Amino acid sequence: MEYISNTLGNLVEQTAFMNLTWGNLIMIGVACIFLYLAIRHGFEPLLLVPIAFGMLLVNIYPDIIISPEEASNGTGGLLYYFYVLDEWSILPSLIFLGVGAMTDFGPLIANPKSFLLGAAAQFGIFAAYLGAMAMGFSDKAAAAISIIGGADGPTSIFLAGKLEQTAILGPIAVAAYSYMSLVPIIQPPIMKLLTTEKERKIKMEQLRPVSKLERILFPIIITIVVCVILPTTAPLVGMLMLGNLFKESGVVRQLTDTAANVLMYIVVILLGTSVGATTSAEAFLNWDTLKIVFLGLIAFAFGTAAGVLFGKLMCWATGGKVNPLIGSAGVSAVPMAARVSQKVGAEADPTNFLLMHAMGPNVAGVIGTAVVAGTFMAIFGVK
Repeated sequence: MEYISNTLGNLVEQTAFMNLTWGNLIMIGVACIFLYLAIRHGFEPLLLVPIAFGMLLVNIYPDIIISPEEASNGTGGLLYYFYVLDEWSILPSLIFLGVGAMTDFGPLIANPKSFLLGAAAQFGIFAAYLGAMAMGFSDKAAAAISIIGGADGPTSIFLAGKLEQTAILGPIAVAAYSYMSLVPIIQPPIMKLLTTEKERKIKMEQLRPVSKLERILFPIIITIVVCVILPTTAPLVGMLMLGNLFKESGVVRQLTDTAANVLMYIVVILLGTSVGATTSAEAFLNWDTLKIVFLGLIAFAFGTAAGVLFGKLMCWATGGKVNPLIGSAGVSAVPMAARVSQKVGAEADPTNFLLMHAMGPNVAGVIGTAVVAGTFMAIFGVK
């Protein structure tokens, strides 16, 4: 009987019920909400499902992300090794490779002025940087937090790792991906507030055709120009442009398919679950996390507003040929932000077609956010 009672006692002690805290229960509830939003409402399910499930796992079994140094047997948890790939900037760079292989830079090439709209939307990053400094974060932490304003999860993870801000990487990544998924909810009220119905009805001229030579030269030229000025952007901009060169060259279809599909989805699984696993109750439920989430929202709102306002300026400068709504797509949530521009424009005039025009600022925003990240790295002497 003693053997049986000891055995049963050991089994009970090994269950998660004996170790769950109120914080763990709260985070499990948050994970379930994220899963509901992703599955029921389709909010960025490719990212939100693995992130939420990683959150669920780590709050039930914390050792799933334990490091070898902390483990009694010297073996790290499964998701620890996934997370190391985040810290080493491998997974964010591979995400950019896949994004490049799926992205059409044609609208940006056809309308180079889109670069200005993409740049204007980065204002939210600098607004968040100043706000984070005012809230007491260090300069490097403020820089890592501010990238949320670009609505670019991989770049947020990349910069947090490079600036050695891994303690807040989880909240930063979750905030960035959450706001990416909430683009259709957050952006429209800001867009409508800052534009008139007449402006939202503006129809833009059809973009000119882009030649194959232009499409091939674009990633090569951008890589040379950007990486010569800011070499620290090479992991992100280089991989983005390499993936696009795969696509546009037309001679490596197998590599294009692999980067855009199989590799991309494998990396999303590894990155999403490892990011979710950084959100244990101990690491996530604190005032700093709430500040980061708040600053991320402010940054995203400011970035959207800056893009729309610069779009209004371009509308005035061109005599009403630019619809200001496409400026909101300057945040780099590709292609959702461009779709939101199309949707809001279509609400004002169902015959208005802004999607391809909005894709220019949208992909410019991806490049712009990577450039801002490289600028922060250069400022802090990180290579």
